[in-house]
Amino acid sequence: MADRGCALEAVPLPAEVRESLAELELELSEGDITQKGYEKKRAKLLARYIPLIQGVDPSLQAENRIPGPSQTTAAAPKQQKPRPTNSRDERFRSDVHTEAVQAALAKYKERKMPMPSKRRSVLVHSSVETYTPPDTSSASEDEGSLRRPGRLTSTPLQSHSNVEPWLDRVIQGSSTSSSASSTSSHPGGRPAAAPSATAATLTGPVAHAHIDLHSAPPDVTTGLVELPHCERPQLASVRGVPRGYSGSVLETAGGVPVNSRVSSKIQQLLNTLKRPKRPPLKEFFVDDFEELLEVQQPDPNQPKPEGSQTAVLKGEPLAVGTTWPPSLLAALQRWGTTQPKAPCLTALDTAGKAIYTLTYGKLWSRSLKLAYTLLNKLTSKNEPLLKPGDRVALVFPNSDPVMFMVGFYGCLLAELVPVPIEVPLTRKDAGSQQVGFLLGSCGVALALTTDACQKGLPKAQTGEVAAFKGWPPLAWLVIDGKHLTKPPKDWHPPARDAGAGTAYIEYKTSKEGSTVGVTVSHASLLAQCRALTQACGYSEAETLTNVLDFKRDAGLWHGVLTSVMNRMHVVSIPYALMKVNPLSWIQKVCSYKARAALVKSRDMHWSLLAQRGQRDVSLSSLRMLIVADGANPWSISSCDAFLNVFQSRGLRPEVICPCASSPEALTVAIRRPPDLGGPPPRKAVLSMSGLSFGVIRVDTEEKLSVLTVQDVGQVLPGADVCVVKVEGTPYLCKTDEVGEICVNSSATGTAYYGLLGITKSVFETVPVTAGGAPVSDRPFTRTGLLGFIGPDNLVFVVGKLDGLMVVGVRRHNADDIVATALAVEPMKFVYRGRIAVFSVTVLHDDRIVLVAEQRPDASEEDSFQWMSRVLQAIDSIHQVGVYCLALVPANTLPKAPLGGIHISETKQRFLEGMLHPCNVLMCPHTCVTNLPKPRQKQPEVGPASMIVGNLVAGKRIAQASGRELAHLEDSDQARKFLFLPDVLQWRAHTTPDHPLFLLLNAKGTVTSTATCVQLHKRAERVAAALMEKARLSVGDHVALVYPPGVDLIAAFYGCLYCGCVPVTVRPPHPQNLATTLPTVKMIVEVSKSACVLTTQAIMRLLKSKDAAAAVDVRTWPTILDTDDIPKKKVASIFRPPSPDLLAYLDFSVSTTGILAGVKMSHAATSALCRSIKLQCELYPSRQIAICLDPYCGLGFALWCLCSVYSGHQSVLVPPLELESNVSLWLSAVSQYKARVTFCSYSVMEMCTKGLGAQTGVLRTKGVNLSCVRTCMVVAEERPRIALTQSFSKLFKDLGLPARAVSTTFGCRVNVAICLQILPGVKVIIAHTETKGPLGDSHLGEIWVSSPHNATGYYTVYGEEALHADHFSARLSFGDTQTIWARTGYLGFLRRTELTDASGERHDALYVVGSLDETLELRGMRYHPIDIETSVVRAHRSIAECAVFTWTNLLVVVVELDGLEQDALDLVALVTNVVLEEHHLVVGVVVIVDPGVIPINSRGEKQRMHLRDGFLADQLDPIYVAYNM
Repeated sequence: MADRGCALEAVPLPAEVRESLAELELELSEGDITQKGYEKKRAKLLARYIPLIQGVDPSLQAENRIPGPSQTTAAAPKQQKPRPTNSRDERFRSDVHTEAVQAALAKYKERKMPMPSKRRSVLVHSSVETYTPPDTSSASEDEGSLRRPGRLTSTPLQSHSNVEPWLDRVIQGSSTSSSASSTSSHPGGRPAAAPSATAATLTGPVAHAHIDLHSAPPDVTTGLVELPHCERPQLASVRGVPRGYSGSVLETAGGVPVNSRVSSKIQQLLNTLKRPKRPPLKEFFVDDFEELLEVQQPDPNQPKPEGSQTAVLKGEPLAVGTTWPPSLLAALQRWGTTQPKAPCLTALDTAGKAIYTLTYGKLWSRSLKLAYTLLNKLTSKNEPLLKPGDRVALVFPNSDPVMFMVGFYGCLLAELVPVPIEVPLTRKDAGSQQVGFLLGSCGVALALTTDACQKGLPKAQTGEVAAFKGWPPLAWLVIDGKHLTKPPKDWHPPARDAGAGTAYIEYKTSKEGSTVGVTVSHASLLAQCRALTQACGYSEAETLTNVLDFKRDAGLWHGVLTSVMNRMHVVSIPYALMKVNPLSWIQKVCSYKARAALVKSRDMHWSLLAQRGQRDVSLSSLRMLIVADGANPWSISSCDAFLNVFQSRGLRPEVICPCASSPEALTVAIRRPPDLGGPPPRKAVLSMSGLSFGVIRVDTEEKLSVLTVQDVGQVLPGADVCVVKVEGTPYLCKTDEVGEICVNSSATGTAYYGLLGITKSVFETVPVTAGGAPVSDRPFTRTGLLGFIGPDNLVFVVGKLDGLMVVGVRRHNADDIVATALAVEPMKFVYRGRIAVFSVTVLHDDRIVLVAEQRPDASEEDSFQWMSRVLQAIDSIHQVGVYCLALVPANTLPKAPLGGIHISETKQRFLEGMLHPCNVLMCPHTCVTNLPKPRQKQPEVGPASMIVGNLVAGKRIAQASGRELAHLEDSDQARKFLFLPDVLQWRAHTTPDHPLFLLLNAKGTVTSTATCVQLHKRAERVAAALMEKARLSVGDHVALVYPPGVDLIAAFYGCLYCGCVPVTVRPPHPQNLATTLPTVKMIVEVSKSACVLTTQAIMRLLKSKDAAAAVDVRTWPTILDTDDIPKKKVASIFRPPSPDLLAYLDFSVSTTGILAGVKMSHAATSALCRSIKLQCELYPSRQIAICLDPYCGLGFALWCLCSVYSGHQSVLVPPLELESNVSLWLSAVSQYKARVTFCSYSVMEMCTKGLGAQTGVLRTKGVNLSCVRTCMVVAEERPRIALTQSFSKLFKDLGLPARAVSTTFGCRVNVAICLQILPGVKVIIAHTETKGPLGDSHLGEIWVSSPHNATGYYTVYGEEALHADHFSARLSFGDTQTIWARTGYLGFLRRTELTDASGERHDALYVVGSLDETLELRGMRYHPIDIETSVVRAHRSIAECAVFTWTNLLVVVVELDGLEQDALDLVALVTNVVLEEHHLVVGVVVIVDPGVIPINSRGEKQRMHLRDGFLADQLDPIYVAYNM
């Protein structure tokens, strides 16, 4: 390969060929020609100059090669579809910058980033309009004006030995990258073709030979995305079912299937994150919130300004000798009466034809007519509508400068203040609300418009113009001639000479999107016109062509005001014409022999299309080409490129005059041609890194990141200018420091209308020297422009305050970042010019967001590649991370009035989650460097602590207990009923017809009941069947697989009657056997059940074909159905020899997805019933309503045990029935006047969501909840306070007492610890590691001691290591005798001010969350529920959320309750909220459909199942975003 490096000789192409090539490139970049057409035409042009090499596409041969064997052979086999060699956007081109970006990207070639995966349905955009290519006009007034086209380079390529062969492939670079010596074009000069030291890109075969070096990251999405929507894996979409224990998942309960695609992506993500980003910051941590975050320490090596202090720069004085008119209106009157035929303004139509020329006579007479009408013909309630000084809105389209001019001068003559605004197109234009706010604050009551415009405005039903959102009520006046009244001969307008009164108000949209009005006084207006006349050397009757918006800014100052002062003729070129024919302004300069032209760099760029067959245009008449956005650093390239092409058409280099202006200061500086005394133009090549620290360093070492800026000329006549520090006191800057330019002159704006505070800080700044002395007795106006004063007293601007983003200690300009993004060859993926860059504040710092419009034909992979390259380029060139990069469908970004992007509206949509991107890449890991340092562990109370009484190291020991059982009841009676079977027999004997159970169906009808004797008899039958049919012996385990109902309860007591051990199991879901049946099978196997008792229907289901597909149905134990068992008695009812004998097994899946069965002895069972009876005051006369699942924990105890023990009547409401009738439970509570009722969080949530709007309906149906004394929520988790509070609030209307709702807590080792702390229960808080007791309010593990603790695990499936010490733990010091059970939950005890029954202060137990679930991140413990609560609040479309960690990354799974195409809005919001509220960086955001997060019967999220499902690719996510 060595000979590849030979300098390939370049063929000098003739000028006309180069011109045609440049034209072609433009056509392609504008989308006027297809890629194929481009290649064909280009090949044709170059054919004569290129000897064809075999097997290589001619369009790739931009150079003459020294045919070497290695080249041809390497190229031929790899020949792919040739890449377009250049389709870059010329306007943003700066060749040096492009090369810098390419070289920067080359360094990153190995970085593989995991690509987000997206469901195919999301890729298909629904709306047709997204396919129309967007308005390519891109540039708006301010936003779009950043452009940096390089010269249309005519330099053929050089290639150098040091260029790495994969460079072109990485960048897919531009083939016309010119030599890096940024050729400033001198007359007749052509860019030199000298080989430069900078890496120029290689094109053609060289690049294609090495495609494999930069292969895309292995695509791990294919399988995932191809899933057709219908075959969605039925993971756990039926809620309430623990997800299937299919072998593959179980093997990885702790780990993950390694081959899964997701985990390989996560591995990729980890690899990217492992790379050291920058030197780590010195971390510290203070416990004060504001200082909690890392404060960035300034880098000691950062450049600091070293120059001397600048002084105030004085402009030339305003000429005295000239006979200036005393005011602008005096000038108008003079020309209108003495030169009535002189042309003032020519308007063009979209075909470029002159449709109307307004003469000075007409302008004067029509303005007079309007002034008279405004003052005398408009009344409201017999009062004149307007009085002098009132503000009036001018609403004129950009195509009608004539009417605008009449309206503007008419207002001035009537002493009214015109407020020009954009025409509102719809009722909800971007930013329209803020314009309304401005009109309201200015007290505008009247809007002037034209007939045609008024017809086009949105109308209300009445036919009136619609009221726009946020606008004050307006009267609309059409000012076409026929609607105006001619003034009488003797009427004279009241207007006086120029004074301090306001002449007009120009609107300005600030960075945040608010619209303010800058007031310009008559005196300033006159001074501005005089200064511009002098600076530009305007003379009477000159012609000026104006492409700019004539309503504001330079378009208004030059094209409407100064022109009238000098009786000039303005040819106004509408924006619509420029879109159709970008050449139009040049043609008009040529045909009108215009001496001056007013353009923006974008217009120069567009007009480079002009050469198409237009050989006869000449720009020789121009003496000034004013570039209004010359203050944009990226305008230099447009100027150079334009000069390059048009120098041969008579354009003289000195004619190009960039100027700088701002709404507050009006024109700040303008370059003068040499004949007006201007010094020669200059350029500065500055180091971007220096600029980010606010320091000017001329870049000598040809470093990568440079900004080339041109001067914007000299200060305006009569003005003083200085540069001050951007923040804090306005000290003068040093000579090598960038600051804000301030102007003191009579020609600046005077205030922001009605805003005194910010007016003072902007319009009345007093710059001071380093010693604090004011530099002048007159205040200065801040321009909002950042820059410095260079040699020859020329002003240089490097950016705007509005586009400034301060990240850490460094300042970056939005425009510069856009330019870098566009240097990464965007043409294939995004629309040129449709890019917005802004910053959002997250965690006390600015974060950069880049949004671009994606082309409909760009593939996911391409777009992702482009995005990751943009990130790398920006990181390399600007040394700053991009927080979020989003691509949106074409045409969806909000537009500014003249086509560009409305930045503040885009930002607003981003923050509200209304942007609807189609691709998102977040990089919080690289950007957020100010996270707090992980906390140091507090010294906990340890075994060395002193215990004094019940204090530990100065704190009360955290312990609490329920009431003593011994004092509460007669011990004989308690002893008599140790065994529940005995209790049932006793009740059947003494109160045989007392009803114990009522079961309701969805309609609220009682479907089955059981009295004491009925239950006893049914239990006997079951016992007989078990002994005879199943031939079971005492101690055998029996699985009860029943739907919720009385059968289940009878079967339970049947088992006890014959000495068997019952295990209640939730039946499989018939529609979802594949995932629910394996769980049933597993519990049956793990519990070693010898027999399954069930109903006929379920028995058929267990043996069905479908079941056989899910499990091995041949291995079921004996299955008995209890529907038709014969009526038999058992000979003798079994009586346990000891209370410690096993009564039943309680199996349940914990929230971490572990199946655990606990053993409950007869003693514990009765103790549990006794505690609940005492706590809830249950007697046979009571009725309670239970809406819980009866399969495990407290739900099971309340269904099956308590009624029998206490004799109260239980109204049973199966939670499943609520799905068809949400009000079932509350209606039952009301109907049966239940004092006590129990429910789960999922039931409470269904009621809150489903009955929120129906409380009135329920009231009319007679639902009354005033009977409820206690409504307890049964759960094994932290209380969901928000839910219980909204439930209480909502149903207060139905009489629910305010304090009725209370939360309970139980867990595996003790199913009921708190319904308030139960009688006989003791709770202590122990240190998780040392097992020592902790003090009051300290967080630790909750330990419990009580007679109804479970006696141990039967088996723990999935984690055999769950050990015996869960049930028999002892404290390491203090009371070391008591045996405790460890709950596995974190919590704390706190003394409250409340007193309990005995008059003692009450100890409240606070449950924080399960220890198994805590996430250890950054040295701190986080509870998933906290993060989830924040996430659910982040956006209204988030229905549910679950988080888990995987290899130290936080994964957030979000259920989207909304349109799939809005899914990506959530990524940034989720990342933001977790950063802000928890100081955690989210690693992966997974967006799924509602119902995907598995939830168990108790309404708890099964986060570990979700994790396994995610890692095994079973979630069918809508979108997975890997945050970098």
